[in-house]
Amino acid sequence: MTKILFVCHGNICRSPMAEYLFKHLAAQSGRSAEFEVASVAVSTEETGNDIYPPAQRILTAHGVPFTRHAARRITRADYASYDHIVCMDRSNLRLLRYLIGEDTAGKVSLLMEWCGESRDVADPWYTGNFEVTYNDLLQGCTAMLNSKNL
Repeated sequence: MTKILFVCHGNICRSPMAEYLFKHLAAQSGRSAEFEVASVAVSTEETGNDIYPPAQRILTAHGVPFTRHAARRITRADYASYDHIVCMDRSNLRLLRYLIGEDTAGKVSLLMEWCGESRDVADPWYTGNFEVTYNDLLQGCTAMLNSKNL
């Protein structure tokens, strides 16, 4: 089983959206049993909080099921446990290195790198545009699911 951990700043918008979207795409392709998928934050600001309501609304609008979520911060044990740690932006990468150290096992990537792009996933907390974020996540998660590197 391949273990994937999505990472964003607070774990209430992008990373849980990616978690549930990836699970949904895997289920649609009959591959759910191949993956364990979760999400975390690089901060403690939102610890314990559920998915931000506008993020819930965009998932619902696109038919992506989700359950109650409790935001949490990444730990060094997560680095040891997961095969792929996928960040939403470069700021997440910088903070991640501070929290878990260097990526000696080559597990850490940016989501958009999976589709050949070196850019961040749009952050709806600042843009307010959850549709653009959803489209970024769909592109990245689809590329990951179809990758031979999983």
